[in-house]
Amino acid sequence: METRAITRAVNEKKWLVIYTRPRWEKRVDQKLQEQGIESYCPVRKVESQWADRKKVVEFPIFCSYIFVKVNLKEELKVRETLGVLNFIYFMGKPAVVKQNEIEEIKYYLQTTNDLEVISLSDLSVGDRVMIKNGAMKKQEGSVVKISGRTVLMVFDNLNCAVVTKVDIANLKSVAS
Repeated sequence: METRAITRAVNEKKWLVIYTRPRWEKRVDQKLQEQGIESYCPVRKVESQWADRKKVVEFPIFCSYIFVKVNLKEELKVRETLGVLNFIYFMGKPAVVKQNEIEEIKYYLQTTNDLEVISLSDLSVGDRVMIKNGAMKKQEGSVVKISGRTVLMVFDNLNCAVVTKVDIANLKSVAS
């Protein structure tokens, strides 16, 4: 009885997160799939304009992260893949992502073109930012406070101190 449970645990596939070399996400995803390992590198399509043409380019949503659905036996194969640095760990074990979370990411990518992940660590109080969309589009200001997914910011170029809350996804950094 115990042997079956152990065999089942060894063969059970779970979605894990791997950390790749910078800008190697799509290459690693392809290499894993060539080895027969189920992997998923969520990408967003962006239309880029060159002087002579427009081209749709795919950018990974999560920088240096890929999802893999593997069992214990396949973990070593993943680690040995060129471009893979390590698994992402949570509380001493590889971080497990639920199947429905992977499905949600896929759903959002199919239904919206404007999905972008912004790391909260990239933004801090005092940073100069510009609003990308909405009523205050292209207004620049300074981050005063970060509360969850919203940012309290002050606009200093309107000849008065206007303070507003803005969703982090609606901001982009500006050089000081």
